[in-house]
Amino acid sequence: MRFSILPGQSYPLGATVLADGVNFSLFSQHAEKVELLLFTKPNEPLPSQTITLMPDRHRTYHYWHVFVQGLKAGQTYAYRVYGPYQPEQRLRFDGSKVLLDPYAKTVVGYKLYNRQAAQVVGQDNCSQALRGSVVDSSIYDWEGDQPLRHPYASSVIYEMHVGGFTQNPNSAVCPSKRGTFAGLIEKIPYLKNLGITAVELLPVHCFDPDAAPDDLINYWGYNTINFFAPHWAYSSDKTPLGPLNEFRDMVKALHKAGLEVILDVVFNHTAEGNENGPTLSFRGFDNPTYYIEDLDNPAAYSNYSGCGNTFKGNHPIGSHLILDSLRYWVAEMHVDGFRFDLATVLARGVQGRPIASIKAERASILWSIESDAVLAGIKLIAEAWDAAGLYSVGGFVEYGDWFSEWNGPFRDDVRRFVKGDADMVKTLAARILGSPDIYHRQDTDINRSINFITCHDGFTLNDLVSYNAKHNEANGENNKDGADVNFSWNCGTEGNTDNLDVESLRLRQIKNLLTILFISQGTPMILMGDEIRRTQQGNNNTYCQDNELSWFDWSQVDSQFDLWCFLRRLVNFTQSLEIFRQEERLQVAYASLKPHISWHGVKLGQPDWQASSHSLAFSLRHPKAGEYLHVMLNAYWETLEFELPLLGIGERWHRVINTALALSDAVCEIGFSQPYDKETYRVEARSCVVLIAQAV
Repeated sequence: MRFSILPGQSYPLGATVLADGVNFSLFSQHAEKVELLLFTKPNEPLPSQTITLMPDRHRTYHYWHVFVQGLKAGQTYAYRVYGPYQPEQRLRFDGSKVLLDPYAKTVVGYKLYNRQAAQVVGQDNCSQALRGSVVDSSIYDWEGDQPLRHPYASSVIYEMHVGGFTQNPNSAVCPSKRGTFAGLIEKIPYLKNLGITAVELLPVHCFDPDAAPDDLINYWGYNTINFFAPHWAYSSDKTPLGPLNEFRDMVKALHKAGLEVILDVVFNHTAEGNENGPTLSFRGFDNPTYYIEDLDNPAAYSNYSGCGNTFKGNHPIGSHLILDSLRYWVAEMHVDGFRFDLATVLARGVQGRPIASIKAERASILWSIESDAVLAGIKLIAEAWDAAGLYSVGGFVEYGDWFSEWNGPFRDDVRRFVKGDADMVKTLAARILGSPDIYHRQDTDINRSINFITCHDGFTLNDLVSYNAKHNEANGENNKDGADVNFSWNCGTEGNTDNLDVESLRLRQIKNLLTILFISQGTPMILMGDEIRRTQQGNNNTYCQDNELSWFDWSQVDSQFDLWCFLRRLVNFTQSLEIFRQEERLQVAYASLKPHISWHGVKLGQPDWQASSHSLAFSLRHPKAGEYLHVMLNAYWETLEFELPLLGIGERWHRVINTALALSDAVCEIGFSQPYDKETYRVEARSCVVLIAQAV
């Protein structure tokens, strides 16, 4: 079937369904000719029709556009773009390559896809290329769904991998739904019962699973092909619109359960890799527009991402694409927030140089995200560093009005205190108090510090207390990949062991780490599977391990049920108290009508800040809510006796948490613990105790 061809419009970018056809528009400043390819079926090797866009008829400024009368939603399409191949001039046009529209809302043709076929210059890859499918996003019944807007102060974030969560055969999810958005829907009750309020999903933007060492698969998804389309492998529905609709079904179901959806987005690089990588999309449309070149060698890329290239987010076109993507996922897909991978890359100018401050240039993409009306009120979380050493923890919160941050120092300093490093007590106090040494602003929500002990990148919580060194041999890089510094401690034996004393100590350390995470000011985030001691056998960089090493092992929900219950009770305890849901930093005081904290050591009012100290105590009070807690942290290898504050007449201390006790007794629900009458409390070696004052 041949269609009528009209000039079309430059806006909006991408493929837009109108009443009598589809408008196509793309940006290419340096192209000499563009062809629109139409396919009868998603996996058809060759196009059924090729439409040539003429510059005098189909180009406005640097936008190429065409209207195809009679086309409808579901049409498969792609492009060829022609121009000079002059890498030394930063131009890498290759008309032999079939290109995926950067604005495609769903990606098809993955059964044909071959990454290597897109790498050889001049070699036609039409029969092995990805394509887009025309989408009408308005055809979906949201049933009144809206983003939830949970405040940070009452949020508990669960970082998870969509595929790994239900891929294991023991997940009890039917085989066709394992590792998919639909499979995750079946496990929503599990998350709800644990006390989670938000899931933070590792990348679900369409990515290249072949961007990995030989015979391995890119599992994490930090190699984006397209910033609009959900990843095809996460859909049990294999029709062209399957990933789109199944993702929306998942969001709607999570929202009905009261859980927010936060997406990990990777706007710092793409799957096209370095100058020897494949031509899939951006490079073939207009290389100098989308990538930061090496200033000393324009034929190469600057690699601030550590993944071969750096996306030019502060170019007007790159900036518009990022904003359009974010707006789409909020307005059309109803997500509640984003975590920006290597966010400081977006604080680099078009030549890669750091912007003086996060908001020094009002035209920067970060300022545009902060001030965008569609994005107002959603969660914006920055990973405030990049692979080239630009470290900006504190900068996004300090200069931004809406950004929050992964608090990397919290992770490192809590790990070091719990394992017994010297000179950590004063630093730990700062982390517990919301890191005032990092976050200086007094007019912002202190919970914009996202506190975490573990995340996808690094050891799991179990491995943090089971390994002194990484064991990444399975990745095929001679154990050279992954972080060398982990602040981990194996508690006496490297890896798996039957030694009951070592296992008991490891479990106590896990309880200590979780306790400090949840009693600190800030928003807590936990890693998928930490609640059941998920292990990666010491591999701290499982980006290429799409197997049981990375998957959630559902059999451990039974075998580690006591730990699961410990965490659930810990979440319920902290979320039930006003003192842990403050939006302002607690005052450091011994008497105040406002919520406050007071520091102690083993002696009341005498915190030991010396380098040799391994213990800290503090009292938390919320006078208006009538809440009074006393916390004792002992990272020393011997038992310590802590003095307790005196209480008023008719009040007694009650133990809520004691990590030295068995899991079944380590956390008591308020009102079910026995009163404690002594003036001191014996805190066992390497353990934490939390008491609460209650009326007799």
